[in-house]
Amino acid sequence: MQETLILGRDYKQKVEEVRQLLLESKDKDQSDNGTESLVFVDDVFNNFKGKDGKFLEDVKQDVRGLMALYEAAQLGFNGETIIDEAQELSRLHLSGYLHQNHENLCCQREAITNTLTHPQHKTIPRLSSAKSLLDGDHHLLKGSKVWEKSLRELVNMNFLIAKSLHQDELLQVSKWWKELGLGEKLPKARNQAVKWYTWSMASISDPRLSFQRIELTKSIAFIYLIDDIFDLYGTIHELTLFTQAINRWDDTATSMLPEYMRMSYKALVDTTNEIAHNIHKKHGHNPINALKATWASLCDAFLVEARWFASGELPTAEEYLKNGKVSTGVHVVIVHLFFLLGLGGLNHEINLNDTSKFTSSIAAILRLWDDFGSSKDEHQDGQDGSYITCYMKDEPNVSAKQARRRVVDLISNEWRNLNQECFRLNHFSAACFKRSSLNIARMVPLMYAYNENQRLPLLEEYMRSTLFD
Repeated sequence: MQETLILGRDYKQKVEEVRQLLLESKDKDQSDNGTESLVFVDDVFNNFKGKDGKFLEDVKQDVRGLMALYEAAQLGFNGETIIDEAQELSRLHLSGYLHQNHENLCCQREAITNTLTHPQHKTIPRLSSAKSLLDGDHHLLKGSKVWEKSLRELVNMNFLIAKSLHQDELLQVSKWWKELGLGEKLPKARNQAVKWYTWSMASISDPRLSFQRIELTKSIAFIYLIDDIFDLYGTIHELTLFTQAINRWDDTATSMLPEYMRMSYKALVDTTNEIAHNIHKKHGHNPINALKATWASLCDAFLVEARWFASGELPTAEEYLKNGKVSTGVHVVIVHLFFLLGLGGLNHEINLNDTSKFTSSIAAILRLWDDFGSSKDEHQDGQDGSYITCYMKDEPNVSAKQARRRVVDLISNEWRNLNQECFRLNHFSAACFKRSSLNIARMVPLMYAYNENQRLPLLEEYMRSTLFD
């Protein structure tokens, strides 16, 4: 509920108290599927099965219960067979209800569709909030009681305050980018400050963390820029020199670079050094070495891809995905996020190495989503690879449909890995970091779900509702 109302950050203590009460009462007899799904243990799902091991008919006929079951199953780990069964059963029956014309289902059809396409655990909170509240269909927006009216006013005020804050931050980012002059110097590169900022806005929801959102957006802008340099501008020789310069982090290594590369290199180094300096002032430790290493790894991965495509030889699917996880830039974002949020100091019980599997799963989700189908960035003309293409080369007897199914399964598997890593990183100091990192994974479908017109309708809706409407 707290995410639905977009007020969870204001009531963290109360939410935690309620969560503890739910956990303590898990052994009590409960008959409501929606309530039981909050507890989320194997015993709960076994309660829905008969002696024959099959799910009870009552469960299959309870639409709201099936939706709750489907939502709960999104938090499963790898190897939890009963949760996989629950997800498949709820998906099948909910999909079946969508094709029925029973009048009692009319009012639930939209909710069922939204549950199947945007389960809350895998959906950015403000998108699900807007769908459930601001479309005017939520019962809280139609109530006439005093408390319901007050709640509507509170939700609306919360939206307006957040929107004003985000608009101001976006102006700061746009001004910074314009002053760099890189958009004019590289006209074919993507000039998408709104899109870059949307990543940060969605990831870091706490209104108090303006500094973190703005600085994170700067790193994201350079990921896109460097990607376009490799994809649209540089020759293999130039890209090799550029990568060597990034690895050395030394201005003397740029003498042989073309002017646009020297300008991009200097802007990246200056910005990264400034971010590291600001983190040092704010949190007491300087992460410059870790930040430099992430940019070196990113350029190394971009160069590997550039050489693959220049040679015309496709790597194996395994090689492609291993390198592709790095070339997403996710590790750059996560490392910046880690230090911007104050982690990594001597007083914290988690370090950057603790997040490696966590980061890997998010990167895999992004890479596979990016490659899924025939999606193509509406502002990019360069050549990109595809996991599906590499997989079909490895497995000549596999059809395109089977290869796409493989990608869907891999994405689901990475979400289970991510759930498990979130559970493992349970120290209180990592709470904001986990939430922000999860939001990056949740943003991926919005960023890469192109329609037949090569547009991003979900992303456009999200940006419109959070920034412009």
